[in-house]
Amino acid sequence: MANEWEIKGRSTVCTATGRAFADGEFFYTLLFTERGGFRREDLCEEAWQARDPARQPFSFWRSKFEVPPPPEPEPLGKQNAETLLRRTMAEPGEEHANLRYFLALMLERKRLLKPVEVKEEDGKRLHLYLHAKTGELFVIPDPRLRLDQLESVQAEIAELLG
Repeated sequence: MANEWEIKGRSTVCTATGRAFADGEFFYTLLFTERGGFRREDLCEEAWQARDPARQPFSFWRSKFEVPPPPEPEPLGKQNAETLLRRTMAEPGEEHANLRYFLALMLERKRLLKPVEVKEEDGKRLHLYLHAKTGELFVIPDPRLRLDQLESVQAEIAELLG
């Protein structure tokens, strides 16, 4: 049976000195065994030279530090989706019912809206959501959105976000 180990990812700072690695700087990664798992240390050249040679790692290697690229922007950020949902909810009527429902599902997936309950009222299904940060309650009617309507809802979102 294969063992599963959780090893933390590469650090951006030296474990020994706390100094941030510079782009292009060489550093050493050391793996130590501890209680059936592994502990990782990333050391700059100076800390590598000053380390205690009696502490032998399970494995080690030298790497060149490269500044990680910035994270890819989300196609529709949390705040943009929330702002758009709030704006369409302020408008009367059912014109944006599909859009509201779709945005609520997106925000639920991002854990910004938490589903509380689904109620049936006068033949309509209502989704009750609690805003994770503010505690506000959102009542979103279920428009019974079909798969063939998704493309037009996505186009509507893109148009409204400009």
